[in-house]
Amino acid sequence: MKSKGRKKDKVNIVTLGCSKNIVDSEVMLTQLRGNFINTTHESEMDDANIVVINTCGFIDNAKQESIDTILRYVEAKEEGKVEKVFVTGCLSERYRSDIQKEIKNVDGWFGTMELPLLLNRFSATYKNELLGERITTTANHYSYLKISEGCDRPCSFCAIPLMRGKHVSKPIEEVLLEAKNLVKNGTKEILLIAQDSTYYGLDIYKERALADLMDQLANIKGIDWIRLHYAFPTGFPMEVLEVMAKRRNICNYLDLPLQHGSTHMLKLMRRGTTREKTEALINVIRKKIPKIAIRTTLIVGHPGETEEIFLEMMDFVKKNRFERLGVFAYSHEEDTHSYEMKDVVSDEVKQQRLEAIMELQEVISEEINAEKVGKKFCVLIDRYEGGQYVGRTEHDSPEVDNEVLIRSDDGYLRVGDFCEVVITSASAFDLYAKPIKG
Repeated sequence: MKSKGRKKDKVNIVTLGCSKNIVDSEVMLTQLRGNFINTTHESEMDDANIVVINTCGFIDNAKQESIDTILRYVEAKEEGKVEKVFVTGCLSERYRSDIQKEIKNVDGWFGTMELPLLLNRFSATYKNELLGERITTTANHYSYLKISEGCDRPCSFCAIPLMRGKHVSKPIEEVLLEAKNLVKNGTKEILLIAQDSTYYGLDIYKERALADLMDQLANIKGIDWIRLHYAFPTGFPMEVLEVMAKRRNICNYLDLPLQHGSTHMLKLMRRGTTREKTEALINVIRKKIPKIAIRTTLIVGHPGETEEIFLEMMDFVKKNRFERLGVFAYSHEEDTHSYEMKDVVSDEVKQQRLEAIMELQEVISEEINAEKVGKKFCVLIDRYEGGQYVGRTEHDSPEVDNEVLIRSDDGYLRVGDFCEVVITSASAFDLYAKPIKG
C-alpha cells in the first residue's frame, strides 16, 4: 500500500514598514526561490503553511501593527491554519528577548542581518551567486534599490542604528549589477534608498560617492528615471546637484528629511545644523535645479517643542513652500537620546500640531498644483483602477506623493509606459490630465 506523501511547504512573506523592508523581503524571496522553496509575497490565497513576518520597529504605531500581525498568525497556527510562524526584521532585532517571552508559539526569531540563519530553518543556504539578483514585489516598471545599510547619525529621536547597525555602503559595482538586472526584468524607474543616502561611500571609499554612483547609474541603458530618497541635509554633497542637472534621466526630485524648522529644536534633535543653514541649502538646491520638487518630513511634539517653537516650524513651512511634505508625531523610543528627556507634549497636542501643518501644506500644495494646469508633463502610468489610469510625474514618488489621474475614455494607455499629458485641472494632492495624442 502506498503511503501518502507529505505536501510540499509553501511560504508566504508578510512585509510591514518602509521601502527598505520591501527590499529585504524581496532578497528573502529571491533566496528562498533560489533554493527551490515555493514562496510568495503578501499572498491573497491564504494557502501557505509557513509564514515569515518581516516586521517594523520604527515608531509606536508601526510596532503595534507588527505585534498585531504576529499575534494574528500565531492564532492561525493554534487553529491549525498554518504550521510555522517565523519573525524577522526591525522589531525582532530590537525587542526579540522581550517579545518572545510574551508571544509564545513563534518558531523562530531573527534580526535584520540574520537571513542566512532564517534560511537554515528551511534547510536552505544563502546563495552568493544570487548577489545582485532580486525578484521584485512592486509594480514591474519601478524598483527600490538599497545602496547602503544602517546609519552613523546621532539623531536624538531615532532608533534605526539600534535595529540596523552602523552605516555600510554597498560597493558601486554591486549596485550597478543589481540595477542592470532590474532593468532586464522590466524596471524603468530606480528609486535609490538608504537610511542615509548622502553618507554613501564614506566608509568604503573614504569620500562621499553618491554623485559618482548616480552618474554611473544614469549610463545604464533602459533606466528612464532615477529618484533619490533619504538625503540627509547636513553635509549634503553638492556635486549631486551637478549630476542631477546634467543627466536627463535623473528626476528633478529630492527627498530631504529636515525634521524641524527651529534651530533650537534641531539642536535638541542632534541634527548638526540650524534653520539658517537649512534654508541656505534649500535656496542653493532650487537655484541649481529650478524645476526641482523637494519632499521633506517633519516631526511634531519632540521633547522641548513649546507652542512658540511649533509656530516657528509653521513659519518655516509657510516660507519654504515644499512641493511634498509628510509629518510624524514624535514617538518616545527607549534607548534613544530623546528618551532621557521628558515626553511632555500630549498625544492630543501632537495630533493637533500634525493636522495644523498638514492643513497648511494642503493650501501650499493646491497653489503649486494650480500652476500646472495647462502645462505638459511626461507621466509614468502605474495602474488602472476605477475607470481611470493613475500615473506620476518625475516630481512624485510612488505611494507617498501626488498622482495624475487620466480617464480611460480619453484613450487606451498601457501600465508601465510613459505618456505625454496636458494638465486640465488640479486639487491639493492630485492632477487631472488628458493624454496628448501623437
